[in-house]
Amino acid sequence: MEWVVVISVLVMTILSLLGVNVILSITLAALCGGLMSGLSLTDTIGMFISGTGGMMETALSYIFLGAFAVAISYTGITTLLVNFIIRVLKGKKTMMLFVLAGVACLAENAIPVHIAFIPILIPPLLKVFDEMKLDRRAVATALTFGLKTPYIVIPAGFGLIYQGIVLEGLQDNGLPNFTNIEVIQAMLVPGLGMVIGLLIAIFITYRKDRVPTGIEIETSAMQADEKTVLKFEKKHFFTLIAIVVALVIQIVTQDLIVAALSGLIILFITVAVPFRKNDAVMADGIGLMGMIAFIMLSASGFGEVLKETGAIKALVAATTDLPGMDNKIFVAFMLLLVGLVITIGIGSSFGTVPIVAALYVPICIATGFSPLATAVLIGTAGALGDAGSPASDSTLGPTSGLNADGRHDHIWDTCVPTFIHFNIPLFIVGWIGAVLL
Repeated sequence: MEWVVVISVLVMTILSLLGVNVILSITLAALCGGLMSGLSLTDTIGMFISGTGGMMETALSYIFLGAFAVAISYTGITTLLVNFIIRVLKGKKTMMLFVLAGVACLAENAIPVHIAFIPILIPPLLKVFDEMKLDRRAVATALTFGLKTPYIVIPAGFGLIYQGIVLEGLQDNGLPNFTNIEVIQAMLVPGLGMVIGLLIAIFITYRKDRVPTGIEIETSAMQADEKTVLKFEKKHFFTLIAIVVALVIQIVTQDLIVAALSGLIILFITVAVPFRKNDAVMADGIGLMGMIAFIMLSASGFGEVLKETGAIKALVAATTDLPGMDNKIFVAFMLLLVGLVITIGIGSSFGTVPIVAALYVPICIATGFSPLATAVLIGTAGALGDAGSPASDSTLGPTSGLNADGRHDHIWDTCVPTFIHFNIPLFIVGWIGAVLL
């Protein structure tokens, strides 16, 4: 029975790495786990479906935040930001990278639009990057930093979702008294690893100029005219009001669905976005965030199958008897390594946490880790692999903008740089933090 979890996770990871759709990979892994545990196919599917209910609120949050992101892009306010960046930051490479990282941070928390801003903001800046001899790998690293670090560290926007999933995983698997404040404290550890990785990328690895190579492709249709002065219109003012209201409501109510709905209602009532576009806004929002939502639902169902069949308890019992499992240094290393493999396979930190939490919490309790150290391991393991995974939004988003002219490779210019600069420091810092706390 103890091999059920291992084989199921391997099935999920291998299928994902082979290019099988992530949702299909998770579902097949869950069926594999249920059947190996002696359940019928019907019982396994029923258990899987019942387990998805725990993530329904989170999935709906993603859908409505995606719609809000699309609505904001419809107002054209992003074009104003593009022209401002070109006018103020042209020629200032280091400052450009920090500003892009900052904009991506805002898109995760203050204005929760996730990757929706990248295909709008980045393509008009590509010519500017090339004129500055700015290494696009540095831009990919900065954008990925902004897409990851805020949800790890800041309990707002997508950070509210991620930290909520971590808290739920801790409470549902053996630590019912763990609190939001303790999750925030624990997430500072992987956050430190992300900061270290960004600083290394900007000031060491990609500090030198990089002369653009390859065939020159006409991108005039995508380039912003820095001489064009766009007016700040009434619809942009109402857009800012919608953003502020959504931010305030999410902080006060801790409810992202209500926050996103409030922002959407303001945009429609003020006609910043014409009401006739409401169907298109929702459809595009589902297209933008629907995949992530269903990945999280599937991962929750997978975790439920592993828990209810007793496979996790059997694995914990077998694992704690292994040589070296009384050594926290060894245990922390192995758990983080498992988290790295799983997250790279799934491509979603949010979808990974329910799976690793079901496995980690019992092992950490049996091994003697403190609740705070357990939270560090789960939060870090979830974040590991998000950068560097070919299937992750944190890498697909930057590539979607940087490859608009066909001169940026997804694997070698986004995945490999982000894997090196973020997963290595995340692993080291998370490992040390889990052992010391």
